[in-house]
Parts: sequence; C-alpha cells; structure tokens
Amino acid sequence: MNKDVETKKKRRLPDWLKAPLPHGKEYSKVKRLIEEHDLHTICTSGNCPNRGECWSAGTASFMILGEKCTRNCRFCGVLNELPGAVDWKEPRRLAETIRKLQLKHAVVTSVARDDLKDGGAAFWAKTIGMIKELNPETTMEVLIPDMNGKREHLQKIIDAQPEVISHNMETVRRLTPKIRNLARYDRSLKVIRIVSESGLVAKSGIMVGLGETTGEVLELMDDLAEAGCDVLTIGQYLQPDSHLEQVKEYVRPEVYDFYREEGLKRGIGHVESGPLVRSSYHAEKHVNVKKTVNP
Repeated sequence: MNKDVETKKKRRLPDWLKAPLPHGKEYSKVKRLIEEHDLHTICTSGNCPNRGECWSAGTASFMILGEKCTRNCRFCGVLNELPGAVDWKEPRRLAETIRKLQLKHAVVTSVARDDLKDGGAAFWAKTIGMIKELNPETTMEVLIPDMNGKREHLQKIIDAQPEVISHNMETVRRLTPKIRNLARYDRSLKVIRIVSESGLVAKSGIMVGLGETTGEVLELMDDLAEAGCDVLTIGQYLQPDSHLEQVKEYVRPEVYDFYREEGLKRGIGHVESGPLVRSSYHAEKHVNVKKTVNP
C-alpha cells in the first residue's frame, strides 16, 4: 500500500467523532461580530469540533488576553510566543459583543500569561465586571489558567463573582508532565479546591485518548471529588497539529457512559462525557449545579 494512503487511512476518524460543518444565519452573525470587534475565541484557536453547533445556536467561548500563550502544552494548538501588551479596551469590546449577541450565558477563557505579575488576574476581574455591568442578566463561566496556584491572584477572580470558575486538569497525573508544559497536577487540584471553598461552582475538564488507563481516570475523579469539583467534562483528544501529541486511542462511546456514571457515583454533581465534549460544551447547564462536595 502507498505510504501516503496508509497514513491517511490511519488518521481517518471513526463515525462517532464526525461533526457537521458550520453553517446558518446565527453562525455567520457570531463570526461577523467576533471579527468586527477584534476578539479571539477558543472555538477557532482550539479548533473545536463543536464550533458549528455552538455558533449556530448563537453562543461562543471567548478568549481574552491575546492569542499567544506563554506555555507550550503538547495538546494545544494556541500559539506559544511571547504575548504582546495587554489591551485594556478588550473587556468593553467583549462585553458589548455579548450584549449584541444577546447571550443568556457566556464562556470566557484565556491564554496563560506567566509574563504578568498576577498572571492576568486583574484583567480577568475587570473583564468579568464589565460583562456583568453591560449584561446584568447574563450568567458566566470563566475557564482560567492555574495562576501558578497563587491564592491572592485567584481571589481577584473569585471576588468578581462569575457563576462558574473552571480550571482544566486536562489529563491524568502520570501524563501531566509530558502533556502540560509548566503545569502541576497537584497545583491544578489546589485551584479547584480554592474555588470550591469559595462557594462558587468549581468545574474541570479532561481529555482521553492520550494513553491514560481506566484506573488512572478513576483516580483523577477521586482526586477531583475530594477537592470539591462540581462539574466535570470528558472528551476525546484530537491532535490540533502534526507537531503536537499524537492520539493514542479513539475512545468508544460506551466508555464515556461508564466514566459519566463513575463520576456521579463519586459525588461530582454533573458530568458531561462524550467523544465531542469540550470544556464549554453545554456550559449553560452547569450554572445551577448544586454543590455536593465540601459545601
């Protein structure tokens, strides 16, 4: 067999990982507003397979603090370059876009900004405050970096009172040093614990198909439950670029059902688990999840 043909065959996605192409009036509206206001979304930077579904429904996950990240994680397609100066006009532009889109729920994430003394916490607080000021009826989830585990930085974000604060574990303990540049497994658990103790909804997400074992995923769930995690998302890792970590396995749909059941058994209030699930998938459902661990 021709080598190129063989390579393409190996990369062919199973049927359960095929998403519809983006289309529709609402999709075009979201795309236009994002471009007009010079905003970034993780939908495009992360090459999310649900972009068509979410944008067609008039929702999007916005990314603040630029599109260049100070970390070089092996799973992420976001640019690893020295970021530029912080754009303090961005919070208002984002808040105005959310108002124009008439979003009932907004998801905001950011690149890691280890070049800033507070990791970008003050900028986060201003962004959350501006969104709330211009969109008082809009609920919000923020998906934050680890802020190097500094409680004082995390507190700035907590004090701004978004409804949900999410920080992704991304993968199991054994694979963290290989997959997550500069991150620490226990430091990420600490972030979840601090958020949970604040009384806000604490959320995290992981990818599977990176070579983890079932036992390791269950151990991670135990750790998250102990830390007070309220919401967990589990989805298939898809290689964003050829130079990044390769997919080790396309996990079958029934395994996600098993993981969902196991997460709920451990007291995690809500578990989104499926091949195409991403951190912000169906995020509007997670606002009112009751705290079942460390209330």
